[in-house]
Amino acid sequence: MKGFISKDLHPSWVLLLLIVYMAGGYFVAMFVVGLLANWIFGVGLIELANVAANPAAHPQGPGVMLLLQGVLQFFAFIVAPAILLRSLNYRLDEYLNWKVPSPWLLVLLSGLLVVAIMPANSVIISWNANMNFPDFMNGFEQWARAQEEQLAELTKLITQFGTVPELLVGLVVFALIPAVGEELVFRGIAQRQIFRWFGNIHVAIWVTGIIFAAIHVQFFGFLPRAILGALFGYLYFWSGRLIVPIVAHFVNNGFTVFMLYLQQTGSINADIESTEAMPWYSILLSVVISAAILYFLHQAFARQPLRQQLVADEVEEQL
Repeated sequence: MKGFISKDLHPSWVLLLLIVYMAGGYFVAMFVVGLLANWIFGVGLIELANVAANPAAHPQGPGVMLLLQGVLQFFAFIVAPAILLRSLNYRLDEYLNWKVPSPWLLVLLSGLLVVAIMPANSVIISWNANMNFPDFMNGFEQWARAQEEQLAELTKLITQFGTVPELLVGLVVFALIPAVGEELVFRGIAQRQIFRWFGNIHVAIWVTGIIFAAIHVQFFGFLPRAILGALFGYLYFWSGRLIVPIVAHFVNNGFTVFMLYLQQTGSINADIESTEAMPWYSILLSVVISAAILYFLHQAFARQPLRQQLVADEVEEQL
């Protein structure tokens, strides 16, 4: 596809186009889901709306909602943003990756960082989950908690991983597709366009992290998710390679999916959905290890050079 939209558009217009393209991806996804649901589950297009409204009441509800989740994210968060970048006449690889490929050790270490930081993040998770609002915000608090409970029930319904095939499907739907799609949308496009807009990378990273948290519509998990989004943003900025935050994001989601599998198969006895803070010694160790990994990654990524093709293009533009 040859680009037909100017790259010089103001970032606000690019972000608006991103929303429009993603909305288009959503409608395409719903059409595809309608076809697949009828083919796989025997659920027709008219019945599909009823199943989506109350999946627990339908025997095929969990499967349909899992299909909906995967297809919707694929088209709205991967296909649509990729088409947008091509419409802007960007080459995806060059636009998303401005440094030479990172050594796989650094990429894997970025994933390990997400696991190492979990005990420290549990303090913020606990505080955010148990925070109380002043009386004048009582209506909002009740609405937010109702949203949390509704999403928790839906998540519990569709995250049943009692067998290895179900685990693999769960890893694709809840880890792989969101990792690729959300990093493409939030870090690959939104963060870079907000940086173009304000000229401050820290503003871009944190604003994108806040939007990343807000779009999940889970207020009592808002702060830890915003911090996690900012962490992905810094990993992307330091490394100059989108694969780095993608791997970190995949490890974060995939770790939870795998732990649910172990819990549901009786391999471990732990409350994966607990919002309680972990023991202080694990938190302290987490802070030390995470800080060391962050420092090492920052220094190592700083030594990674720009891609030669991009350097040549910049020189050619100056001439």
